[in-house]
Amino acid sequence: MDREAIGRTFTPAARAALEAFPIDAVDLALVSLAENVTFKATDRRDGSAYVLRLHRPGYHTLDELISERAWIRALADAGVDVPSPVSARDGRDYVPVIIPATGEQRFAGLVRWTEGRLLSEVLAETGDHGTIKNYFAQLGALAAAMHNQASGWRPPPGFKRRTIDSDGLMGEAPLWGPFWEHRSLSAAERGLLLEARGWMHERLMRLSRAPSVYSLIHADMHPGNILVDGGRLTVIDFDDAGFGWHQYDIAVVLSYWQSKPNAAEIERAFLGGYSAVRPVPDEALASIPMFRLIRGMAAIGWLHQRPELKTPAGFEERKAWVLEQCAALRQA
Repeated sequence: MDREAIGRTFTPAARAALEAFPIDAVDLALVSLAENVTFKATDRRDGSAYVLRLHRPGYHTLDELISERAWIRALADAGVDVPSPVSARDGRDYVPVIIPATGEQRFAGLVRWTEGRLLSEVLAETGDHGTIKNYFAQLGALAAAMHNQASGWRPPPGFKRRTIDSDGLMGEAPLWGPFWEHRSLSAAERGLLLEARGWMHERLMRLSRAPSVYSLIHADMHPGNILVDGGRLTVIDFDDAGFGWHQYDIAVVLSYWQSKPNAAEIERAFLGGYSAVRPVPDEALASIPMFRLIRGMAAIGWLHQRPELKTPAGFEERKAWVLEQCAALRQA
């Protein structure tokens, strides 16, 4: 769907949703159409900018979306830089809107606009190795701060988010799709992935779920979901957040850079930044390679569920790495 078609489809609903919030929107511009449809709105009165998100139907219930907001507010109270939610005039976090062109209902939520650039863009533009190491060390400290908050936080009554556990990651219906069914896989490759899935499911079942290693996690905290503004890093897009192992959050970051020549040094920088804020138990550290493999499988499953998308650059390399790691498990 091109931007013009997106505008015709979603802009009327976005404008209708904004009427429920305490701003007088003068401008409304499409930011992105990914899993959700995101707009930037500007308040006529003082020029303040906001992000309006129309959440995709069927992914989260209203209770789960409200719970996401509860965690974001708690993170902000703990000093973590996150977007600032804006309630509707009647106090609700989200308002329902109908998309006239499709007849579907979506929930609309508003947050204040966060200044900055995506860390992924900044990293792509810089060739300075020290700068890259510094950003990953900062990202490690940010992840650790979030895990500190989540480990000690008691969610309010009625709090509901998904569980990114053994079944959610390596069960028969994983959260991000049946990766073993991707159209590019041969029968032998499917068999290899299924064998590895079974082995990892059993190992995940044995992992501790103590709050020190298992709590609310972001679950998608790669540099494309981090905004940079000077020395400040803000984490955005909590759509995949749920209850899971901290190692999965760590693996998401490390997987982003794993194909680079300096991947080992960047990993040390990230873990150094993390451990300066929160120790990593030896058992948790030892399981990170498994979680990196799980992240690679999840990426394949995500693409399998979206055949309309163009295959991203590096997919074949990532798939080959996943298969190589699964073969190594068979031989171990």
